[in-house]
Amino acid sequence: MEFFFPEDNLDNFTRATPEETKITSLSAQPYPDGRRARVNMELTPFQKRPHIEITLTDANGAEVASTQFIEPMSWRMEFTLHIRGEICNPYALNAQLYYPDGPSAQPFVISFEMTPPEPDSN
Repeated sequence: MEFFFPEDNLDNFTRATPEETKITSLSAQPYPDGRRARVNMELTPFQKRPHIEITLTDANGAEVASTQFIEPMSWRMEFTLHIRGEICNPYALNAQLYYPDGPSAQPFVISFEMTPPEPDSN
């Protein structure tokens, strides 16, 4: 019988302990409007659901967006960050995976650039 999580039905599928759980990939793609970024993140499949804190900072180090996931159901996530302020490239996206009672994984950081929106021709 197939259950809600298809990966649970695979042969040799194992879930990581909290000490082994980590972020395996993180990417960001700017939307054409220059005000949002689509973020994709994958974790090692986990036994115990972690907490994840996401922070986006601009070239000046100012926080322009943030979010938190408390015990996500899935180890694959896609979400949109709405960016405050003027475009100030490059941006640093910092993802921190942790458990309230320990352990905490190394932060996963990527850099990307936003493209300013084209002016309306109307």
